[in-house]
Amino acid sequence: MMDERFTSDELDRSVWVPWYLPHWSSRAASAATYAVGGGELRLSIPADQGLWAEGVHETPLRVSGIQSANFSGPVGSTIGGQPFLSEQRVLEEQEEFWGCTPLYGDIEIRMRGTITPRSMVAFWLSGIETTPEQSGEICVMEVFGSAPQAVGMGLHRFRDPRLTEEWATVTLPIDVAQFHTYGVNWRPGSLAFTVDGEVVKRVGQAPDYPVQLEIAVFDFPDKADLVEGRVPVPELVVSHVRHRPSA
Repeated sequence: MMDERFTSDELDRSVWVPWYLPHWSSRAASAATYAVGGGELRLSIPADQGLWAEGVHETPLRVSGIQSANFSGPVGSTIGGQPFLSEQRVLEEQEEFWGCTPLYGDIEIRMRGTITPRSMVAFWLSGIETTPEQSGEICVMEVFGSAPQAVGMGLHRFRDPRLTEEWATVTLPIDVAQFHTYGVNWRPGSLAFTVDGEVVKRVGQAPDYPVQLEIAVFDFPDKADLVEGRVPVPELVVSHVRHRPSA
């Protein structure tokens, strides 16, 4: 069981690392801008934050995110989670870190996001990928500022041949700038996605291996969106993340 409420003034480094897929970039280039305290985690992307995986990712991307596991093979190898290119090579080797890697149970996050048409917020559960087949992803929520009531959720198969892609947006009458609780009830062979405790989507398949938790806010600089001539600062505020094992 995990019940993270961010009551300390520091990120709990026994559970989280403050980088986004650093093996495809580097710890320095993938480091999150964040603050913890008063029962909240605040992830933001200030105007001067650099690009993630610059020169490797096809389009310019900036990210502030945390994740609950991390590892890779040596530099130059293809061993690492969530590659976005064919035969992608590790740029910075990562030590093994397994902070929170649940298998089944009820997982939820309470969060709010300040986003614009050039940004998005997301919470997802990625297979730990100690083998490439363990790559299925349970997307609990993702919302783009260009469609703030279209909540993306479902299952991405990626390199798991036993899964079928089953992801879509669900239009909900919510304001993502206000706190809402997004969750998934994960059982063998099934997923039930919830928003504020109500089931809004069901999927009749599921990964059968551990996952890592990932929380992030993204900015897409090639999408022009200035506010009074300035780059807007997207922000994701999280008040709790919880995992309850299934009975």
